[in-house]
Amino acid sequence: MKIFVTGASGHIGNLVTAELLEAGHQVVGLSRSQAGADRLAAQGAEPVLGTMDETDRLAELAAASDGVVNLAFSHDGGDFAAAIESDRALIGAIGVALEGSGKPFLAASGTMILVGSTPAGEFGSEDTVVDVSRAANPRAVTEKLLLGLADRGVRSGALRFSPTVHGPADLHGFIPSLIAAARQRGSFGYVGDGENRWPAVHNIDTAHLIRLAIENEDLPAGIPLHAVAEEGIPFRRIAEAIGRRAGVPVESVSPETAAERYGFVGRFVGVDNPTSSAGTQELLGWSPTHPGLLEDLADGFYFARS
Repeated sequence: MKIFVTGASGHIGNLVTAELLEAGHQVVGLSRSQAGADRLAAQGAEPVLGTMDETDRLAELAAASDGVVNLAFSHDGGDFAAAIESDRALIGAIGVALEGSGKPFLAASGTMILVGSTPAGEFGSEDTVVDVSRAANPRAVTEKLLLGLADRGVRSGALRFSPTVHGPADLHGFIPSLIAAARQRGSFGYVGDGENRWPAVHNIDTAHLIRLAIENEDLPAGIPLHAVAEEGIPFRRIAEAIGRRAGVPVESVSPETAAERYGFVGRFVGVDNPTSSAGTQELLGWSPTHPGLLEDLADGFYFARS
């Protein structure tokens, strides 16, 4: 298959590209930097230099492919609302280009959109009906657009990533951001008693899931897929692991303090987001096998970086 991957030189995209190429697929990969494009070419992919705002051009590339994986998301300038609008515009344009084709179109989302729609204490699942107005993650509106493409003849699927997609290649995700904040402040905090839970998944397991999904000709249209290996790690345990390796004390803080100290990530520090991936594992025959988050934190590679 010829797969068009946006964000192909990024953290997850680079691993997805490698996974697809190893399986014998052709990858056309979007990179916004020449260095990223060069890395894609060295891997054996066909690099495309550009940005996700070039919607007409990217829609043409999507139409010329056998399937699309949209992993691009612009964090430039810290304007999350603008990034969401760009993401939504690109998904809409690709949806029009693929209309009536029956081609697979997978795009990034997150398990945090389940918060507000899952009863307190219960695990969110692929069957959870998301109330967009209550979702903790504003990308819920974008996911609704994506999944709605099923009614227009597109085999769309939402890749709901755990808040931490961890591993040695994770340089700019939630965990590196929290570690940097802990070092800067000389302490690290969890909200309340820290018993709120975060799901987690290794990035290599995530890349494998995406390949299985894009290859599955029987994949139902308009469904969410949960990139979740560990269903719910108490955040206090994550905080203690970070504090231990960073050599800083760990303390309970208020939600307001977390938001102030940890920037964008801080709004999620106290969120309870236990999430199951049983449906995804059964549908795709996907079984995560790589180390868990606490194992990766104990390994030390996150803390060996300057």
